[in-house]
Amino acid sequence: MNKNLQKVNLVRMVSLVMLLFILSGCVHEKETEENVTLVGQTQIENENKMEDVIRLGVSHFGMGNELITSISAAQEEMAKELGVEISIFDANYDMNTQLAQFEKMIVEDYDAIIFSPVDVNAMTLAVDKAYAAGVPVFGVNTKVNSDKLVSYIGSNDTVAGKIGMSYIAMKIGGKGSIVILEGVIGSSVQIQRLEGIHDVVDLYPDIEILSEMSASWSHTEARKLMELWLQAYPDQIDGVVAQNDEMALGAVEALEAVGLKDNIPVIGIDASSDALTAVKEGRLDATVYQNVGEQGRKSVQVAVDYMNGKKVSSEYWVPFVLVTQQNIDDYID
Repeated sequence: MNKNLQKVNLVRMVSLVMLLFILSGCVHEKETEENVTLVGQTQIENENKMEDVIRLGVSHFGMGNELITSISAAQEEMAKELGVEISIFDANYDMNTQLAQFEKMIVEDYDAIIFSPVDVNAMTLAVDKAYAAGVPVFGVNTKVNSDKLVSYIGSNDTVAGKIGMSYIAMKIGGKGSIVILEGVIGSSVQIQRLEGIHDVVDLYPDIEILSEMSASWSHTEARKLMELWLQAYPDQIDGVVAQNDEMALGAVEALEAVGLKDNIPVIGIDASSDALTAVKEGRLDATVYQNVGEQGRKSVQVAVDYMNGKKVSSEYWVPFVLVTQQNIDDYID
């Protein structure tokens, strides 16, 4: 009887051990499934988070321009601050290059495009391509002739031209002969700044424009052109209006070389670091300050706001300011 009882107890113990083993395996399997599920969910969440990061593509007309370099640096800084990705491309003043950059950004599914066009009219095609593909486009610094931009962020270049010409008109007493150094023909900056210059000249019947020609924003080209003008118009030039600072400084060098700078006032536009130094030293009479850093920051902020569903305006204007020796210390270290 005792032996039988011992056998029964032994069977019960073995059964209990087997049951515990089976239950343990089920729990482990359930935990493993839960762990796999959690890992999978984390991977999906991480992938979704990566997909949610806004990707901005930027194409600038020419990174050799100091102002565009400053705009790009400000854009990168703001993108980092806002936690978005940004890729910046240099069109190097070539329309075909900029169009190819647009096509690349469209194909690679950038969320939005910010650009400063090589040409005010030709780059309308690039905006049309992005618009057709559903990619929002934002302009910065330089305008394009398109009604398909979401927003434009820049400074009113017509106003810049007016400020520069008004200063020269004051310096020459409202009468005399001037020459005008233009930027790349066809850019919105060149067109609008020239419009502003002419608007002011029209107010002064005794001011004559001897010549207006393009030096393509170049210091070297402006110096050469100024030298030619000094030969073509000896003792006739009373003032020089340059559409940017690089050209203004080229003109200054040409005038200094023949000892005429003290007699002929020169103004530039943009307030580049070299121009500000020249104003401080008394070599350049004045420049017109363009806050390109704010343009760069604002362009990224507006694009990100739009992508996040916020309402944005069609235009954002950053004001120009005349800089002379009277207020130069406010703009230079």
